[in-house]
Amino acid sequence: MNKYFIIFLLFIFWTCSKKPEPKVDKTKKTDYSVNKISLVILGTAQDAGSPQIACKKECCANLFDNPNNNRQVVSLGLIDTESNKTYLFEATPDIGKQMKMITKYESKSNKESVDGIFLTHAHIGHYSGLMYLGKEAMDAKEIPLYVMPRMKNFLSTNGPWDQLVSRKNIQLQVMENEQVVNLSQSITVTPILVPHRDEYSETVGYRINGPNKSALFIPDIDKWDKWDKNIIDEIKKVDYAFLDAAFYSGKEINNRDISEIPHPFVIESFETFKNISEIEKSKIVFIHFNHTNPLLNSKSVETQIVIDKGYKIGTIGDVFDL
Repeated sequence: MNKYFIIFLLFIFWTCSKKPEPKVDKTKKTDYSVNKISLVILGTAQDAGSPQIACKKECCANLFDNPNNNRQVVSLGLIDTESNKTYLFEATPDIGKQMKMITKYESKSNKESVDGIFLTHAHIGHYSGLMYLGKEAMDAKEIPLYVMPRMKNFLSTNGPWDQLVSRKNIQLQVMENEQVVNLSQSITVTPILVPHRDEYSETVGYRINGPNKSALFIPDIDKWDKWDKNIIDEIKKVDYAFLDAAFYSGKEINNRDISEIPHPFVIESFETFKNISEIEKSKIVFIHFNHTNPLLNSKSVETQIVIDKGYKIGTIGDVFDL
């Protein structure tokens, strides 16, 4: 028998007997194990979520009836694997899903609650999830709530939030601007005042330091040039920078006065950061997307532009080691 024919038959036998590789959906994040102190993105949408109430635009039209829509309002989770603790940054309307998600990451305990919540300010997407800590829902037991002085006063003197205080669902921990909060020997959180529409409270971002790396979290700010700090200098101090990207450009809003809802447009951030190094650009993770923002669509032209320029776009489930 011809040796080449024998080789051919062996090849056919090997091919037919080989088991097919299972298909893996790389878009699903079902592995909740985290072995280091880490931050995880729990939401990326602006306060009113996506789809947004009463929106008839194309950006929302197919989402209301889409059971696979998993967009959630902007939030970070902090996992402390050394102390078996977890923390939330922001109490969003999606706090139920987000608290469940973050406690799954900390798999060494069976706690259903986090060990503390840090608030940035009193706009609906950032604190209204506190309502689920009350007696009508979770009836939480003294969850530490880290707040600035005006935020403390707002929660303590206005219903229904004052009931959370009087019933000890929450335990207010008052912070001061740029004063370090020690969560453990290796984790600190520092509030930093930023300019924003401060109708009911001041607004802060946070610098979060872990044992090896650090992060800047600024989900809301009016404009970079209104801040008394230089955003480029602040980015250089950290390893990750989660930054406000509510609108890609002013073209998205054609039925509202954009001056009443100031945020840094993404195209403005491009200009602000145009001269920084590729390393510094790679630290930037855009978050806090309005429902009109094309960056919510991973297949949009604008998404590709952001990636080509060296920046990142926040996605739920992304983990960043500290």
